[in-house]
Amino acid sequence: MNRVILQLLAVGFCFAIGQALQCYECKLGLWNLCLTSKVTCNSGEHCFSGEGEAAGFVNIKMKGCLAVAECNKTKEVNFNSGSNSTVYSMTKTCCSTDLCNAAPGLPGASGVNLAFASVAALLLANVLV
Repeated sequence: MNRVILQLLAVGFCFAIGQALQCYECKLGLWNLCLTSKVTCNSGEHCFSGEGEAAGFVNIKMKGCLAVAECNKTKEVNFNSGSNSTVYSMTKTCCSTDLCNAAPGLPGASGVNLAFASVAALLLANVLV
């Protein structure tokens, strides 16, 4: 009986971990070049893709996690708080599914990882009990 409970807890733990939103992150990209990695968002955050313009002519991009209250807004960043010269402006558009902020990758890869983690947890539970 204890073995069954431990196995159910192990599988449940894997699915709980799998529920956190994963997004692609790119700190700063120029034109169409944006080197990405995967990150896990905190509670109350969505994935975002940001597109903007710096110095009036350079296309910039950002990706990552963003608080829901900051989604779908355009933000201008200035040199000084009193200055009128804009360094860059960026519009950040949000989405709320895993890896939805458009970056190259294998479709369904996160499902494969979750399935592998579940099988590994079951095997480990059998070994420990």
